Amino acid sequence: MSLFSGLFGSNTTSESSKVPWIPLFSMEQLAELTKQSFVKPVFIFKHSTRCGISRTVLKQFENEYDSNTHVDAYYLDLLEYRPISNAISTQFSIEHQSPQLIVLKNGLVVHYSSHSDIDALVLKKLV
Repeated sequence: MSLFSGLFGSNTTSESSKVPWIPLFSMEQLAELTKQSFVKPVFIFKHSTRCGISRTVLKQFENEYDSNTHVDAYYLDLLEYRPISNAISTQFSIEHQSPQLIVLKNGLVVHYSSHSDIDALVLKKLV
């Protein structure tokens, strides 16, 4: 493990995570998850793989996440897929942040938060 990966974490989510992450890597997926939100809530976790704060928030979120939460969980590596991150900001009229949690129901943003305001317990109340 290099010094930087030790400080900032790896490029992916934790293998032992309770969150059933679905990697978000295409514009087609963004369109599909928006449609899915009419059936059940979905959320997107936007993460910067080079940011220590983002890594800390992600780990805390994963630790607090209730595996009984019935929601599709999308993970976006926004450095790798910046055009998708930009499309999210445009499509849902929300300012880009990192890290950022965006919850969708019926095609609309019902909650978004960033940095230390990201809370898995709030997510559970919303869904």
